[in-house]
Amino acid sequence: KRYLSKVFGISSDMRSTTFLTLAFLVQIGVAWIHAPQQGLHSRQKSFLFAEINVDVCVIGSGISGSCLAHYLTHDDGDKAPRVLMAEARAQVGGNVISRKNDQGFIWEEGPNSFQPTPTVMRTAYEAGIADELVFANPTLPPWVFWEGKLKPLPKNLPGDLFNFDLLTWPGKIRAGLGACGLFCPPPPEDKEETIEEFVTRHLGRECFERIIDPFVSGVYAGDPAKLSMRSSLRKIFRLQTLSFFNGALVPGALIRFQEIAKEKEQNPPDPKWPTYKPGELGSFREGLQTLPNAIAHNLKQNGHRVETEWKLKSLMPPSQHNDWSVIFDTPNGSITVFAKAIVCTAPAHAIGNIIKPLDNDAATALDKVYYPPVASVTVAYPKSSFKMPDLPGFGNLNPRSQNIRTLGTIWSSSLFPNRCPPEYNLLLNYIGGSRDVAIADLTPEQILQQVDTGCRATLLKPDAPPPKLLGLKLWPKAIPQYELRHQPDILDKLDQFESKFPGCYLGGNYRTGVAFGDCVQFGLDQANTIRSYLDNLSLSSTVQQSTTSDVTENEMVPTSR
Repeated sequence: KRYLSKVFGISSDMRSTTFLTLAFLVQIGVAWIHAPQQGLHSRQKSFLFAEINVDVCVIGSGISGSCLAHYLTHDDGDKAPRVLMAEARAQVGGNVISRKNDQGFIWEEGPNSFQPTPTVMRTAYEAGIADELVFANPTLPPWVFWEGKLKPLPKNLPGDLFNFDLLTWPGKIRAGLGACGLFCPPPPEDKEETIEEFVTRHLGRECFERIIDPFVSGVYAGDPAKLSMRSSLRKIFRLQTLSFFNGALVPGALIRFQEIAKEKEQNPPDPKWPTYKPGELGSFREGLQTLPNAIAHNLKQNGHRVETEWKLKSLMPPSQHNDWSVIFDTPNGSITVFAKAIVCTAPAHAIGNIIKPLDNDAATALDKVYYPPVASVTVAYPKSSFKMPDLPGFGNLNPRSQNIRTLGTIWSSSLFPNRCPPEYNLLLNYIGGSRDVAIADLTPEQILQQVDTGCRATLLKPDAPPPKLLGLKLWPKAIPQYELRHQPDILDKLDQFESKFPGCYLGGNYRTGVAFGDCVQFGLDQANTIRSYLDNLSLSSTVQQSTTSDVTENEMVPTSR
């Protein structure tokens, strides 16, 4: 600007416009020189879309991000906020990855199923995929490998109690008395309990070692001696606070059942939504990725943007206007998105450095979230190779004391229909976790060997053939661990960040729960929060414009003195 003024004598009123015009022409020249030789159209596309304006930018297209984008845009037509959903990977879904091949196998590389909830059913209905839902038989039990045998967990209490031999009778009595509050020491004062401490206090050591420990390892890939009960298993922990007798779980569950009945009465599910039975597990005919794929399709159909291979580079808060600046590295170069609100649902380990320039405390909190390595390995064996060819159950869990390296095995072909050819059984194995981080150092061949060894020890006949490998995915950072002090050291710091930076929200499974249903519920709840923020922002802008207009009119009217 100073050069234009001195050399060409351009007045100050014209400097900004002239400068921007020259900058525009220079940028065109630079874009033209550096653009790959792919023709005029690709060069123009790379430049013309260098800046994008939307109402909401959703970073991450996993279940949390996809459901948030869905609930922001569904059923509002032209009144819906303009949304852009960006995903770093080449396809939407985040860690939800469903695969299939031409031999008739369908498998998952991440999460494998969900527990149905009204919100999950609502989302499937609104996304247009209700007819794709499939449910597992609710009577199928999970099994636990103990002392060389598979033992089913009871599905009907107290009826199955007498035939349930995973626990000894002293162990059953201790667990029953503790659950009812007849033998349950009070919780320690001023101390946050781990899952191991909480369960042992309520149900006894035997119940913990033989049931809860393998459950936590298989579902969360975690160490129950480190995980916070309050943060990791919030619904069960709350039963203690609801209980009317000695903080026991059974009295608390009775109160919770009353709450659920009242919630259904006050807010009944829409009759149009799919229904489900208690205890069922759900998925879709071609896997869980059906949901984010359907949402992405609907977003595009309704004029919103879904971008893949867009990697978050930086965030900049509003300065003289209300819009955040979000910069992405994309296949077409660096692109800036201006948005009134942004929601980052990417993993904690992926965004700590991004927000560090804004808030070092929040960045430090995100860096504290621990993600252990886990490998998901899908194999198939002929049915004739199994000790139980029909695999009557959900899957098997392996306590750490039983020297089986695999955390757990999902019997995929028993859960959902048409997951493999009829002559096979399909098994999804999870191996690794916070107590076996060395899994990340193994080669794929070594990981497969460990999985095959576990399957032979628990499920297969001695003469079973080698496994048919369908998928092997090592997640170096798999499931966020809600360890002790998760609330004060992490969640409270993120709440403070959002208070300091209105319009910027951090969310996902490291904050609101790792279950599929938790992520869907986050999408609904966060969409309501974003809508309220945008409404307040619009109202504030309207009031400000009105005030400015009034001031201008008053300045133009002479006043008497």
